[in-house]
Amino acid sequence: MDLFSHSWTALLAAVADLEDADFAQPSGCAGWLVRDLACHLVIDAQDVLITLVTPADTEVTHDAVTYWAVSRTPPTGDDPLDALIVRLAAAYEEPRLLKFHLDDVGSAAGRAARLADPGMRVSTQDQVLTAGDYLSAYVLEWTLHHLDLVAHLPDVAGPPTEALAGARELLARIAGAAFPASFSDRDALLVGTGRRAPTDMEKQQLGALSAELPLHLG
Repeated sequence: MDLFSHSWTALLAAVADLEDADFAQPSGCAGWLVRDLACHLVIDAQDVLITLVTPADTEVTHDAVTYWAVSRTPPTGDDPLDALIVRLAAAYEEPRLLKFHLDDVGSAAGRAARLADPGMRVSTQDQVLTAGDYLSAYVLEWTLHHLDLVAHLPDVAGPPTEALAGARELLARIAGAAFPASFSDRDALLVGTGRRAPTDMEKQQLGALSAELPLHLG
């Protein structure tokens, strides 16, 4: 729960510190500008709020690992929600409006997470999870998108060390194998999710795991 708050607070702060011109730069999400990514974070924050106030009275069906739908095929950009986010982001026109909305909804999502009972069962996307597992899954979401945010903005602060380590650990559980110790947490996340292609040496270090990568998470 603490790691969720730490990673989310860091990501919100990074967006808040962006210059207006930064919003027109490409992000690490293929086909998305930084403004599109920031708009996606608004939607994510709304999802957190909705899920935390949607209790379930049935048995748990998923955890932080099985929450993720894993595909070997990268997103094409044809998904209707992806297209909608690009249009919504453009509608803000001024970056300050997008910053304000993200801070407003994002701060509320952070407060809701801090108040949540980790053992409470919640429902989302036809899944039932404990709130603790749901928020743990989102540490990976926040950390990957923080890396996406700074992909072409080297002067912007990246994800906290603890968030990188926690996200790497969860990605390894999703992959079913640990990443080599020679990989930094950042490189494990970038290579593991296809945000960067591995070098020839990295492929050798990955061994059999190389054939299972990248993992596209949805």
